[in-house]
Amino acid sequence: MNPLAKNLYPEVRRQRLLDHIRHNGQATVGELSHTFGVSEVTIRADLQHLARRNLIIRTHGGAVATEQLPQLSLNIRRQQQVLQKEVIGVAAAKQVVDGEAIFLDTSSTALAIARQLKKHRDLTIITNSLAVSQEMVDAFGVTVVMPGGILQRDTLSLIGVDGLEMLNRFNIQKGFFGAHGLNYPEGLTDVSAAEAEVKQSILQRCRRVIAVLDATKWGRAGLASFARLEDIQTIITDRLFNDELAQKARSLGIEIIIA
Repeated sequence: MNPLAKNLYPEVRRQRLLDHIRHNGQATVGELSHTFGVSEVTIRADLQHLARRNLIIRTHGGAVATEQLPQLSLNIRRQQQVLQKEVIGVAAAKQVVDGEAIFLDTSSTALAIARQLKKHRDLTIITNSLAVSQEMVDAFGVTVVMPGGILQRDTLSLIGVDGLEMLNRFNIQKGFFGAHGLNYPEGLTDVSAAEAEVKQSILQRCRRVIAVLDATKWGRAGLASFARLEDIQTIITDRLFNDELAQKARSLGIEIIIA
């Protein structure tokens, strides 16, 4: 332990915490408490402060540097903006009618939607997410269809467009798409080019494209675009979204639903 660390001003300590996490890729609360000579309660508060500024990603028991995660695992994404995703999931599920065929992607927000659809009847969910499929195992009124692909372990998904031809037999009424970011002119983007390719192909098969995004995704652009703003009919989001970008979306006729 650095004997001078415990006397640091909070902002200085937080900067050194950030430097430590970035250098090591990740750190636990216990490790940081020992290194900086302050309580675990103080460390947790510091990590929450850094996470709110999107400088780190909070995990159970510690934190991970954002730049160490070019493609965020589903396990980590589940722990981000949990409450926002749940309310978006409820709002999105209200758009689904019994008897429809819908698409849910591999996003953690799609998983939140799936949890709200378990009592639907004669519903068909098309998904390349193993997590969504597992969530619907006890939903007896729901048929789950999974196109083939290559297993992506971090995201618990099947990727690749070769297995998508089977979807030509389905009329997909609504597609729900999460994203790493929404911006103009980039549109909806993902950090994985392979995931973006699958989303782009399925999106073209959907009659209505619905983006499901918490406010942290607005104004952000990932590696690969899979939809233009003009391709989207509806955006479901929380109350802290980017107003300037929302005005652009509305000017294109996009409906914005605030969960």
